[in-house]
Amino acid sequence: LFLLFFLAFNYETRPTVSCKHLPWVADRSNAEVKRNVNCDLYEKKVYVRQCIVGKGEDYRGKVFTTKSGLICQQWWSKFPHDHWWTPTASNGLELNYCRNPDGDNIGPWCYTTDPERRYESCNIPQCKDEVCITCNGEDYRGQVDHTASGKECQRWDQQHPHQHIYQPEKYPDKSLDDNYCRNPDASPVPWCYTTDPLVERENCNISKCLEKRQRSSFTTNCFRGRGEDYRGKINETLSGIPCQRWNAQNPHEHPFYPNIYECKGLEENYCRNPDGSEAPWCFTSVPEMRTALCLQIKRCADDIEAEDCYQENGKNYRGAVRKTRKGVTCQRWNVNTPHRTKINPLTHPEANLTENYCRNPDGDQHGPWCYTTDPKTEFDYCAIKQCGTNPFYLLTPLVEFSECGKREDRIQSFLRIVNGIPGNSPWTVSLRDRKGNHFCGGSLVNSRWVISTKQCFSSCYVDLPGYSAMLGTLFRDPQEDEPSVQIIPLTKIVCGPSESQLVMLQLEFPAQFNERVSQICLPPERYIVPEDTECEIAGWGETKGTGDETVLNVAKVRVLSNSGCNQYFRGRVRESEMCTNSFQGGVGACEKDYGGPLACRNSDCWVLEGVIIPMRRCGHPGQPNIFIRVSVYVDWIKKVMEMA
Repeated sequence: LFLLFFLAFNYETRPTVSCKHLPWVADRSNAEVKRNVNCDLYEKKVYVRQCIVGKGEDYRGKVFTTKSGLICQQWWSKFPHDHWWTPTASNGLELNYCRNPDGDNIGPWCYTTDPERRYESCNIPQCKDEVCITCNGEDYRGQVDHTASGKECQRWDQQHPHQHIYQPEKYPDKSLDDNYCRNPDASPVPWCYTTDPLVERENCNISKCLEKRQRSSFTTNCFRGRGEDYRGKINETLSGIPCQRWNAQNPHEHPFYPNIYECKGLEENYCRNPDGSEAPWCFTSVPEMRTALCLQIKRCADDIEAEDCYQENGKNYRGAVRKTRKGVTCQRWNVNTPHRTKINPLTHPEANLTENYCRNPDGDQHGPWCYTTDPKTEFDYCAIKQCGTNPFYLLTPLVEFSECGKREDRIQSFLRIVNGIPGNSPWTVSLRDRKGNHFCGGSLVNSRWVISTKQCFSSCYVDLPGYSAMLGTLFRDPQEDEPSVQIIPLTKIVCGPSESQLVMLQLEFPAQFNERVSQICLPPERYIVPEDTECEIAGWGETKGTGDETVLNVAKVRVLSNSGCNQYFRGRVRESEMCTNSFQGGVGACEKDYGGPLACRNSDCWVLEGVIIPMRRCGHPGQPNIFIRVSVYVDWIKKVMEMA
């Protein structure tokens, strides 16, 4: 027992405060065997690894049969085969497990219990061959932990000897376990940071699968998730700039050679997503703009088919549907798990809140809903559609605001979107991806909540670790010591009603309000902004050469009636959308502005009347701009904040 104790575990005394991280520790729930005030015990990786590295001299697995199925002889036994090996505390010759004490080229072996066969290889697979890779190995989850040159890999959760951005908690979908080779950045093959201070990273030697897996999820007219499987023929950016061919290196040099990324569909100059970006994209054909997302490509509908219909707003719906629009089962109304209910049979006895059937006890204008059995989603609307088309009423009430929408107008800079003018927008939020890059805008409507657009995110269930909101700066990439900057992690995403294109993003902790950070007011429900009202759009997006994209750009626009807007768009603008005029050669929102605010002034306060969404062209001369009309969804916005 004493012998096995020191073979199988690493014993760490703690006379000092220093910690020791071991790259060869098993990354599994039972890896840490014992912890107390004096010592920590960790199970060594070689004792749980089911494959070998090199010749397998350090293999400590528990295979005890040879490649032909013969049972191994005990190492301490001299029968039926006499030998000179003696088990010790260091050579791992335990019981009758396969080992390679002499570094034999055949790998781990053993003496057999067959008198006619002295010894035989156990045929333990090489780690590099145990799990093969397809394409460029982004989904590789094997256990190779050395580079092609034999260097040991650095653990992903450590920043020594090499600092890096790929922390496991930021990339939970990349399986950055232990120190295994992975491919979190869409490189040609899996790789790792090394434990050699002089060599930052190297590729790993992992076998390619002989049979190529066929993908059945390719789409051509829309894209799912991040669009890695999009194979359509859109070949220009949202602003109409032709894409650069993937096999060309001019005007932009890049590493995405079609012959290296052969499974990524890098044909012609079509929009693709070879690196796991937020959506399909391309290198552009103009030197001034390296890349652009192709957000004019629609997202494929992810709602399940409606199972029933409801009249008016569905308050009297008494059907038996018990599933959300995303297919999630509803929580029972009379239980408080996984969510504590604020609406239940006791609070609303007249609403027929039986079992877990979809109902509309609060008269939600977007239809029947339920609490869900998904711990991450308090409530959602159900797989039920309206039986017919209901009249859509918009109002023009008199409204007063007091605690929101205030700003200090003397904070100004030379700022532009596309043909914009100077301004300041303290409620405009810069949404940051896991690498810290700005990718979309948002609006702060509460100290804990930001509103943006669904087009900025791959799904309603995207993993948010590593994503954050940056507030309090005019600059896209502010200095680290800028005192007003607040960077707050995002913890939750809530998708709006199906037709809304809105998302709400919860902040990990409240934003601190000051002259650079304040919340914008929400409009009254179903309020319609009078035509010709002057409003502002703001963001850090593309300016098409008309301004500085490194600072917050603001432009003034005037509201256009929906009837006037529909003359241009041939009736395609809905009442849940609103428009502004385009003038001065095409004032409009472009890439990376999406999700940002259309703010309109009401007395002395600014009100979030619209949310910027992608259009077929951005900043196109003479083309009106279309926004989501926020007033149609104010009841949903308030409901999300109340239930959180």
